[in-house]
Amino acid sequence: MHCTNFHRRVLTVTGNGKVTAKASYIQIEIAVSTRGQDIRKAQQDNANSMNRVIQSILALNVPREAIQTAAYTISPTYDYIEGKQVFRDYVVTNAITVKVTDISQAGKVMDVAVQNGANRISSLQFQIENADVYYQQALSLALQNAQMKAKTIAETMHLPLYPQPIEIVEERTEAPALYREVAMVNEAMSTPIEQGEMTISATVRVKFHY
Repeated sequence: MHCTNFHRRVLTVTGNGKVTAKASYIQIEIAVSTRGQDIRKAQQDNANSMNRVIQSILALNVPREAIQTAAYTISPTYDYIEGKQVFRDYVVTNAITVKVTDISQAGKVMDVAVQNGANRISSLQFQIENADVYYQQALSLALQNAQMKAKTIAETMHLPLYPQPIEIVEERTEAPALYREVAMVNEAMSTPIEQGEMTISATVRVKFHY
């Protein structure tokens, strides 16, 4: 028995599984940037603009808890004149993320934000609620795919495959997310946002004796 185990060879296959699902919500990053030589005035102008942006989004029935601060920065800018660094002004940037569960409203949220003072919409991130449920389905498909591959190889090569895996390794995958870059929104027209589908993938590496 010991001799038989020693001479068993190992077959390694990689299984892949994919499941598609529609995005449950979209996360939009909206920013207001202001600048000025007086830092307090630049901050106040920024706060006024961002307050208008937030109030306009709340008026679309987006809950307040769906709006969060993403970043707040104050950066001095300089000109270089004859090799010397000369202070120009301060740039104050306040960015928020807005979670929109009604994806058909996403374009309206961006349009209203721009109309009320936002001057940068940096990204759209489509996400799925309860993504783990879909991932488990993809993982099951990946395992089935690995078993099928091993069986096909064994039958083709006339190998006496032992069907019970001796090792299963789940490969690391990133959480499903779809990003889209957004150009500046035109106030004169509505920005269309298509929901589309997202793919949740799983990969396993499986070893069999033969």
